Amino acid sequence: MASILKVDELQGITAAGDITVTSEGGAATQSLQQGLAKAWAFTDGTGTASVSDSLNIGGFTDNGTGDYTFSFSSAMGNATYGGGSAAASSQANGQNFQLHIFNTTSIRTRAENSSGTLTDCARLVFNITGDLA
Repeated sequence: MASILKVDELQGITAAGDITVTSEGGAATQSLQQGLAKAWAFTDGTGTASVSDSLNIGGFTDNGTGDYTFSFSSAMGNATYGGGSAAASSQANGQNFQLHIFNTTSIRTRAENSSGTLTDCARLVFNITGDLA
C-alpha cells in the first residue's frame, strides 16, 4: 500500500530553507530549493505576442521582432541565475531562442532564425532557476 504525505510547508532541521535530496545512487545530494524552477513562460511571439501560461511572470513586453522582456512577480536574489529556452516555428529553418539580458526583476530574450536575424516564433518557452530575493 502506498503512503500519502500531505503538508502545507516543508522546513529543514538546520535551517528552514535547507532541505537536501539524496540521489538515486545515494552518493550525490541536491538542494531542493535550488533545484526548483523559480519562473517559466510559454509564449506565442507571433502577431500580438502574448504569454499563454507562466510562473512568476508579472509582465511581458514585446520590444519588436523577436525581442521580448519578461518581468518577474518576485525578484531574483541576483542576476547570475540560470535557465534554459527553446523555440519552435512552422518555418522550415531553425530557430534559436536565447535568454539574453539577466536582471533581478526581469529577463530579456531574443528569438533568431538560422541566419541570426531576429524573428517572431509561434512557440517560445523558457525556465529560470536560482535564488529568489
